[in-house]
Amino acid sequence: MQNAAQVYGKVAKEIASPRELEASLLLRAAARLQAIRDAWEEKAADLDGALVYNRRLWSIFLTSVTSPDNPLPREIRQNVANLGLFVINHTLSLATDRRPERLDPLISINRHLAAGLLGRG
Repeated sequence: MQNAAQVYGKVAKEIASPRELEASLLLRAAARLQAIRDAWEEKAADLDGALVYNRRLWSIFLTSVTSPDNPLPREIRQNVANLGLFVINHTLSLATDRRPERLDPLISINRHLAAGLLGRG
């Protein structure tokens, strides 16, 4: 059964549009952070892994939107870059100020950007 799920996942990734894939990754990151937020006492130890995942994801977005050959309009690229810088900085600040409510902006940004990518703005 697990092999079938892996094959399905691979095919889904191959046929999904880049926007759908990006939205899916953002929603996955938001879900990990939300799970930690919701069960802080039990899952706070999982925070570092979830933050690394989210930071890597946003690093990829930043690299993409700052690339000279990115086809997005300049204003949209700048907005995504600004969000990315905020996410990276906020993530780093969580190393010294670890409180569950500080995850809210990261969760919200990921969910809202995913909704925009999926046309559910």
